Amino acid sequence: MVINPKFQRLTLLTGLDAAEALGRCRVIVFGIGGVGSWCAEALVRSGVGSVSIVDSDTVCVTNINRQVQATSSTIGRLKTEVLEKRLREINPDCEVTSFPKVFSLETAGEFGVSEADYVIDAIDSLTNKLDLIETAATGGTTLFSSMGTAQKLDPTLLKTADIWETEGCPLARLVRQGLRKRGFEGRFTVVYSSEQLPLRRDIPATCGSAQCLCPPRDRGDPGGPVEWCSSKKVINGSAVTVTAAAGMILASLVIRDIYARYAP
Repeated sequence: MVINPKFQRLTLLTGLDAAEALGRCRVIVFGIGGVGSWCAEALVRSGVGSVSIVDSDTVCVTNINRQVQATSSTIGRLKTEVLEKRLREINPDCEVTSFPKVFSLETAGEFGVSEADYVIDAIDSLTNKLDLIETAATGGTTLFSSMGTAQKLDPTLLKTADIWETEGCPLARLVRQGLRKRGFEGRFTVVYSSEQLPLRRDIPATCGSAQCLCPPRDRGDPGGPVEWCSSKKVINGSAVTVTAAAGMILASLVIRDIYARYAP
């Protein structure tokens, strides 16, 4: 095997067999926001051969503080469209597929989950998150999941654990409760943090609400112009130093799992 110079430095750590396995690896990243976008980039920069990205959202001005694909020039564009272009520029040999849609039980069959080696869950919506967890488990693929990264400022408090062993993370608690109600007893590794800073009610956060600061765009729909940001009841604070770190940990879980199988 000839070492690809793009990934030579990683190959010096993992060895040739693991590097070759990364090149055959197929990963689907669901949700390419503050966590998933960095995870997808790390996977491509690590020589993963096939990366699919799934997200229905467009770039909002408030995404700029934490998402790879969010810049002043990409506001209003599909997140998948912008990130796909970036990933292809990093490694043209990587098979990058984008799905600008929401994962749900109705769309579950459209993404090839059962054919993937790894599924990365970076979905915010609880119902869709639970649906993906069940789908991945049924399909037999390895799942790594991100819990809540909002209202956190210290990336050194991030941990990995089995979902049933997490403590102090509100989203992880809701996920455990939801899985129990569904009778799900499977195990999978998550990235989480017990840090929880208080909400800053004294600071108005209009973008992402009914008073969104982003100008409307006309998609030609019968309903007329639509806002770039969806309406939200609560705007949570978030920091790229935490969300990106969580994304890097998720990518690392994939890399280290392959390394453990092929280490010399």
